[in-house]
Amino acid sequence: MILLDGAPVTSLEDYVERGGGAALSIAIKAGPDHVLSELEASGLRGRGGAGFSTGLKWRSIVAGGAEAGERFVVANGAEGEPGTFKDRALLRHNPYLLLEGLLVAAHTVGARRVFVALKSSFEFEADVVALGAAEMAAAGWADDVQIELVRGPDEYLFGEEKALLEVIEGEEPLPRLFPPYLYGLFTTSPQVGWSAGRTLAGVRPHGSNPTLVNNVETLSTVPAIVANGGEWYRGFGTAESPGTMVCTVSGDTVRHGVGEFELGTPVATVIAELGGGMADGRAVKYVLSGISNPVLRGELIDTPLTYEHMESVGAGLGTGGFIVYDDRTDPAELAYAVSRFLGIESCGQCSACKLGCQAVTELLSGLDGVTEGAVYGDISARLASVTDASRCFLPSQEQRVVTSLMRDMHDPESRRPARGLELTKILDLVGDRFVLDDTQSRKRPDWTYEPKAT
Repeated sequence: MILLDGAPVTSLEDYVERGGGAALSIAIKAGPDHVLSELEASGLRGRGGAGFSTGLKWRSIVAGGAEAGERFVVANGAEGEPGTFKDRALLRHNPYLLLEGLLVAAHTVGARRVFVALKSSFEFEADVVALGAAEMAAAGWADDVQIELVRGPDEYLFGEEKALLEVIEGEEPLPRLFPPYLYGLFTTSPQVGWSAGRTLAGVRPHGSNPTLVNNVETLSTVPAIVANGGEWYRGFGTAESPGTMVCTVSGDTVRHGVGEFELGTPVATVIAELGGGMADGRAVKYVLSGISNPVLRGELIDTPLTYEHMESVGAGLGTGGFIVYDDRTDPAELAYAVSRFLGIESCGQCSACKLGCQAVTELLSGLDGVTEGAVYGDISARLASVTDASRCFLPSQEQRVVTSLMRDMHDPESRRPARGLELTKILDLVGDRFVLDDTQSRKRPDWTYEPKAT
């Protein structure tokens, strides 16, 4: 289609032969207003999970003029959402799309430095990005822009955009208070945050340094839109959710996989084509679109793959990473698995989040075989306050996912024996199965690990 078309791209020469570079040329010649207008016309929404208008986000970085300080652009490749492998698949297929998208963004918002942030464990992806950046620099594509690769920790919160900026500045992945368009990289403006007190006064001019953060898929889509036009992009997908999305399917399906689909495709079709459907005699009971949205129940898997349709049935599109659970799944055990992951990965800056997620996890751990009782009131009370004074979306994820399973926890017909469910990150795709991170079960709330059993 747009992003995963043809064989993998192996060199800058190969990329140019397939039309690469056209978008950057247009961005330089036509200028920022043209690029912003095409992005807004395309209706592209961020593929990092929030679905925010890409054109509006870019325009907000430009706003404020020179007095707002420098501008920076960051590609968020710190993919760690359970059930998601799309950004790594894109980088393996064609890293040049991302790099050209970054350069287009730099010329549009006026950035002289851009960053690609990847987890340290993404060794192959880092190698191809570094090689591509070097090729572009040698070819004169990046004469006015410095491309920098940042390798960060494997913690889940490294993927949160405010924590991402902290890592680029040499700090731990603990979300700061203000979003990047208000408080960007290397700023001297006052910051009420975990690293408050650090100053660059006298080293850099004063300014809030608005910083554009987009994930790999969003930036990789930009070259096609700029080269072909926003109206061309609207030829894919639906009126409200135009374009395509790279989806990941894992879990109880026959196989696992990654592929690109037009928005508007039924979720059932995505599961069938990438996952091969369910094993004989099994049916879909729940689908998690990552762990950011309420569950999609099996009877609703014909819902079209769009932001508006998924929200209309009480779920969400997220990053297009679908973890499929069959009819052996107990709702309380699934809620426990989600809650434990989020409780462990919470950074602890917001006590309502860290303590609340852990308290919900503990309450859920005792629900084996329980179908009614005061414990549900305790869980609901904890969920109601878990987002108090939160700096990031993590506690909202806890609230949304666990709450969506509460109805079934009460229903004896929905309860099942425990099957040892665990939520964890995808490490790699080998053949038609994902390799999962088996260290998550040993991870402690302070981000250290229990010794491996001998």
